[in-house]
Amino acid sequence: MSITSARSRRIPAAVAALAAALVAPLLAASPAGADSAGTASAGTDSGAVSGAVSGTAAVTLPPAHAGFDYQIGGAYTPPAGVTVVSRDRESAPAPGLYNICYVNAFQVQPDEIDEWDDDLLLRDANGDVIIDEDWEEAILDISTAAKRTRIAEKVNGWIDGCASSGFQAVEPDNYDSYDRSQGKFGTSAAMAFITQLSAHAHGKGLAIAQKNTADLAEYRSTTGLDFAVAEECGEWNECDTYTDAFGADVIVIEYTAKGLSTACAGWKDTLSIVRRDLNVVPLGGKGYLRQTC
Repeated sequence: MSITSARSRRIPAAVAALAAALVAPLLAASPAGADSAGTASAGTDSGAVSGAVSGTAAVTLPPAHAGFDYQIGGAYTPPAGVTVVSRDRESAPAPGLYNICYVNAFQVQPDEIDEWDDDLLLRDANGDVIIDEDWEEAILDISTAAKRTRIAEKVNGWIDGCASSGFQAVEPDNYDSYDRSQGKFGTSAAMAFITQLSAHAHGKGLAIAQKNTADLAEYRSTTGLDFAVAEECGEWNECDTYTDAFGADVIVIEYTAKGLSTACAGWKDTLSIVRRDLNVVPLGGKGYLRQTC
């Protein structure tokens, strides 16, 4: 699998706040796990202990405020001072470091679309596959429990591979695919699916990250998510949303000087923060950029 660019898909904070305001009453009214485009009722215990899915073994979280490098575009020798690294699931972990395994869990990369059953690809009213045009990725249809189970079989196989390769954690990407589902499913389906993945990851001894999706951070105890990997929370003034839910267990990736400056101004003493080039190019590649506070 080739990861060619970062997957940041942020929206302005004002829009996010409006979305949260609209979602809140639906969360209160809708039954948990509903297979609809609505939202699920969920607790808001944002201070819950990590690894909150019941019946799972304890997992080890990445150390807070650690030197971090984001290497999903290709593995290379981590810079001095780095103790936590995130790499694609098909890359080997960095020896001696805390390694997070990147998995594209909610969407399908262009070169893998033939590996999925046709009915598991989300379709519009005309029967055409719904594509995330930013990345040319098909969206997986997690609208029903039956389909979520079938999709999870494949994704959990990747998670198994992360565990057997020696990773300590997994970051399933595109948790926010409901934003691009054209109303075919909503946050309840996303939360139900990530909860399945959380339980499986914990069963394999892996911690699991919430990737982006600030609107659902407060439900991390319900979904069993242990820490957050937040792209551009400085750029869009969302870092406090993640810290409210996860405390210092937040890893921040910025892609602009402004975003890095904002993140560092507020959280350089508490969070892991790095700026990378948008294409997350490996060290030595054209356009490579890495900066910290």
